[in-house]
Parts: sequence; C-alpha cells; structure tokens
Amino acid sequence: MQTFFHALVLGIALGGGVSLRADDDTSNIFYVAPDGNDSWSGKLAAPNADRSDGPLATLAGARDAVRKLKALGPLTKNVVVQIRPGTYRLAAPVVFTAEDSGTDKAPIAYVGIPDEEPVLSGGVPITGWHKGKNGVWTTTVPGVKEGKWYFRSLWVNGKRCVRARTPNEDWYFAAGPAAEIDRDPQFGDQTMETKRALKFKNDDIRRWANPDDAMVVVYHSWTASLHHVASIDEANKIVRFTNSTHFPIGYWKEIRFHVENIGEALDAPGEWYLDRKTGVLTYFPRPGEDMATAEVIAPRLPMLVKIEGEAGSGKKVENVVFAQLSFQHTDWRMERDQPQDAQSGEFLKDAAVMLRHARKCLIISCEIAHTGGYGLWCERGVQNVDALQCHLLDLGAGGVRIGENALPKEPQDQTQQIRIINCFIHDGGKIIQEGCGVLIGQSSHNEITHNEICDFLYSGVSVGWSWGYAPSTAHDNKIEYNHIHHLGYGKLSDMGGIYTLGVSPGTTLKNNLIHDVLAFSYGGWGLYTDEGSSGITLENNIVYRVKDGCFHQHYGKENVVRNNIFAYSFTGGQIQRSRDEEHQSFAFERNIVYFNRANLTSGNWKNGSFPFDFNCYWDASGRAIKFPDGLSFEQWQAKGQDQHGVVADPLFVDPQRGDFTLKSDSPAIKLGFQPIDQSAIGLTGPAEWRDLPKKIERPPMKFPGE
Repeated sequence: MQTFFHALVLGIALGGGVSLRADDDTSNIFYVAPDGNDSWSGKLAAPNADRSDGPLATLAGARDAVRKLKALGPLTKNVVVQIRPGTYRLAAPVVFTAEDSGTDKAPIAYVGIPDEEPVLSGGVPITGWHKGKNGVWTTTVPGVKEGKWYFRSLWVNGKRCVRARTPNEDWYFAAGPAAEIDRDPQFGDQTMETKRALKFKNDDIRRWANPDDAMVVVYHSWTASLHHVASIDEANKIVRFTNSTHFPIGYWKEIRFHVENIGEALDAPGEWYLDRKTGVLTYFPRPGEDMATAEVIAPRLPMLVKIEGEAGSGKKVENVVFAQLSFQHTDWRMERDQPQDAQSGEFLKDAAVMLRHARKCLIISCEIAHTGGYGLWCERGVQNVDALQCHLLDLGAGGVRIGENALPKEPQDQTQQIRIINCFIHDGGKIIQEGCGVLIGQSSHNEITHNEICDFLYSGVSVGWSWGYAPSTAHDNKIEYNHIHHLGYGKLSDMGGIYTLGVSPGTTLKNNLIHDVLAFSYGGWGLYTDEGSSGITLENNIVYRVKDGCFHQHYGKENVVRNNIFAYSFTGGQIQRSRDEEHQSFAFERNIVYFNRANLTSGNWKNGSFPFDFNCYWDASGRAIKFPDGLSFEQWQAKGQDQHGVVADPLFVDPQRGDFTLKSDSPAIKLGFQPIDQSAIGLTGPAEWRDLPKKIERPPMKFPGE
C-alpha cells in the first residue's frame, strides 16, 4: 500500500494535482477558507446555516487546530488541512515548531486545490488613488509618514514595478574612485573612502528633494552594491555613502552606477516613488492599467513561513507537507550602515519560506513569487527535505538557498540531503542582482535535478563555499539534467551557468544543458570550476552560446571533463585554464568542441598537467585550429596530447538552432563519444508543466560580434 508521501508525489507527477481526503472518518481533516473564523472547529468546508461553525480563517489557525488534535493523543493517520482558494494576508510570518511535526506514518499536510492555489501573501492592497498631473497617480499610505512602515517593492496587477530611477536603462559611468585604490592581491588595508565614495560626472548625482531616500546602485564584477547617500560634495563631484562595499569601488576598472528611489526620476511607465516624509506614493501607470480598478500590492513582511525546530534540544520539525500553495509578496531589509553586496547575495538574512532544524519535510507543486530576497532557504540543521515541481519566479535575489557560509560543528546542525527536483526557477536578481537560481553553501549530498533555471543576472547554480584547497565542507552534490539558460544579460561579470568553489569530492555536473550566458566584461562561462574546485566530474553536458568560454577552470585539482559538447563561445577561447599548477588540473577526454569564432583555448597551458585524449575539434568557419601556444594539431599530439583525438566535423543535425544530435556516421561516435539525449534534460511530468517555460517573454541577448 502506498504511503501518504508516495501518493502525494504520484498525484503531482501524473498531472492530477493533490486531491486529498483522509480515511473514512473526518477526525483528521481541517478546512481553511477566506470566509472562515479561527474560533470555529475547521471541520466544515463552508460556514453552516447559522454561522456557528465552519472553516478556519488562517494558516496559523489551522496549525493551532492541529496542535489541539495532537494533544488528544499520538497521531495514527495523516492529517490534512485543505486550504480553499483565495488570498490570505499574513500579519506576521507563520512559524511551525517541533510540536507541529507529523510522523513517518502520519504526516501533516497543508494542501491547496489543484489549479486554484490559495495565496499566502505578505503584502497589503494599496488603495485610494487619485489622478494627478502628467498621467501619474498618487495616494497616501498610512503609517509611512509616521515611520511605522516603509516598503521597497510594489506590484500592479501582479507585475513588479520599477523604483523611479535614472538612467531608465543601463547605467552612468563614474569619473573614477574617490581615492586611490590599493591593488594588493588581498586588497590591503583599504581606507573607507575607497569603499564608501565615488566621483561622478556632470549632474548624474545632485541634491534631490529627498536625498535620504535615494539609493545608488554600484556595479562591481559579480555583485552590485546598494547605498544610501551620506553626503554630496558638489564642488569636487564626490558622493559618499552611509555604508561601504566589500570591494573597493573601481577595483574592477570601470565604475558603473544608477540611482533609484528619487521622485525627480519618475518619468517612465511602470515607475513609482514613495516619499518617506509625506507617505505619498506616486505611480506612472503602464499602458492599459486603470488605477481605479488595478490591484496594487506593497509588501509588509520579509518572510512568510518559518519552519524552525529547536537548536539545542535537537527536536526538529518533521513530516510536514506544503502542497499546491502560493507564497507571495515579501520585502527586503537594508541596514543603512552595513554592506549590501556579497557573492550570490549571501548577506541576506531572510527568505520567503525558511527552514531551520527540520527533517523529512516536503514542498510540492507550490509557487513562490514576488519576493524581496531568496524564495526558499534550507538554512541550518535541515536534512532530507524535498522541493518538487515548484514554480519560483519574480525573485528579488535568487531562487533556492541551501546551507550556510560556514559548516556548523555539530552534525545535527548541518544541512544536507536537500533535493530540488523538477522546479521552474526564473526571473531573479530583481533587487540583489547577484542572486543565483540555486545556491549551495557549506552543504553536501544535495540533489539539483531536472530543473529549468533561467533569466538571472548572475550564475544559474552555485555549488560550494570554500576558496582554495581547504578541507571540503561541500561534497557529493549532484547537479544533473538541468536546463540553465539566459543568464547575465550583460550586467554583471565572472559568472557561470554552473559555478563551483572548493574541494568537492563526489560532486557531479552531468547531463545539463547550458546556453546564453552573457557577462558585462569578462567571465560569461558555461561550466566554471573556480578557486580550488577539485574532485568534480563534469560529464554529458551541452554548453553553447556563451560569451567567454564553454568550460573554464580558474584553478583546481583532478577534475574530470568527459563526454561534453562545447560550442559557440564568442570571445576568448572555447576552453579556458587560468592557472598553471603542478598537480593535474583536469582530464579532458571524449569531448566535442565546435566553434566558428574566437579561439579554441585561452589562458595558461604551459606545464601540460591536463591530459587530453579522444576529443573531436571543429572550427566551422574553415580556419585552421590553433592549440595552446599556437600549436597545430600535429604539434599538439607531439607533446603527448590527444593521441586519439581528431580535427573533424562532428556532424551535428542543426547546431545553429541548438540541436546537437549527432548523425550516425559522426567521427566523434567512432572515438567513443556517447550521444547525449537533449529530450531527457529539464522539466518532467505533464505537458502543461513542461511547456510553461515557453510562455516566457524576454529581451534579446546580443553577443559580441552579432
């Protein structure tokens, strides 16, 4: 007989949703509805005739009703809380503790209706709009002037709006840093002036009506820092900030920035400005938006649901299920005097759905949307938790975060065995631009498979959080069968479709499809093994249409790069190795490298500690291929490399259209290359789920030379 979990997962996989009932009696079923009341029993799906009983009104009320049920005795069968369609506005995050746990045989499930997901919202409607001059509309938001509330995001009819900014697109270029930068490799002892100020041109920065509201967004390499203005020196054209950056401003050469949240910049449809002093919210409607009837939502909460066990006692939240629910509308918090930039947005403290000290929980067929930071974070002490067939979109930072920056000493506090499977994660970096689709920190034995991850401004999947060859605290992670694409959009640099850090024995990057990765300057790579990445197997991946290289190893040890297709890098080399080290960097075998511009290789290839063999190379432009140091293929072989390799057309079916199916007489197959089934990559399940990414509209991505 199927377990409850198996039935739940099977229902989703078959496209039928979760339509749950308990056993023949109703003792373990509760209902929640918009017209409910938390003083009622929750045993009725709708209010009775005299409205003396009926469904509960809130998720917190349902949690408390389940607690009362558990107090009567141990659970012997699963508990189902069915949440009826509607929007439930949360006054505070709903917290589930160890006392809210189910058991292996009797899990507790909070379930919505198929195709009618109830919305758990951290936002509130903004009403009372009045039409003003020049097509803008205004309203006064209670609590803002009094300092009780201030929000940094806004949605109109479900679409994120833009805080009034200048310039409207792209950025300004600064005149330079405000102080000389120490370029010591470890950044030296920087003065605060190098991290808190920049020189501007013309009137790009000026004394606006409310300079305290203004936010300057400074683009670095792989981050963009957020700053409030401390002072403006108009004579010397220097703006100083209330907080510092992690890197000196200008360390990465060109200094780009834009300014947002200023009333004077409100000049384009979709822009808005909230005046902190008056509480007046101003909005410039998009075409077709009628502010008399539009739904306008502003967020009040940075977090919606927190699943948190007890750190000291070891009591975890266990066997809790969320299915077919939509979690929406969170804001982000900014400390005016603290740095607001770090790789992958790791400085963020909240996510829409947070788990700490939890085990054997399941999030299935849920939506997480319209966030200020990450959507889902399995932070500390989380083990054996699954997110299956979830849809994460319109994300202030990234999609899913697993683990922390440092590995806790006690095993029960470590996060591992998290599975993110068959999820569609897209449209991130809306506020914290360096957010990743999936970020794995100091965590092991995780599985990221069959997901589609796209439309982020930084890396798709980031794995590991150790620099150099320190002992591994992130290993045996499986990143497989994911479709990762449309990253960077030319805004940040030094990114990868899949990016790895540190010694990672047992980690596998297999059967992934990666394409369209565009950096601003350097580093739009497909597979990127950075800073000591070691012990990783990169196999059966297809990477194409990237700016700077399909595979790049900064430095690392004994990785295996096998049976991959690398095609169409636009600049640099198709394959890059940045640091010469005496140990074996990687073995490169049975790969196909296909290109029509740029070079085959770039970087450092002096010492030969990178065995190549059984590879197939082809330059479709007709040029003679040059191997490292300008060698011909024969000279390359004379140095002991690629003794069994060939320079030959691999005979793809239609590579320019992304079809890398090999014809039966391909010379690569004769070398032992195993054909890669592209149809097996990405989302699985019902057609309407697999086809959902096709509905995404995105701006064109133009690469150098196109």
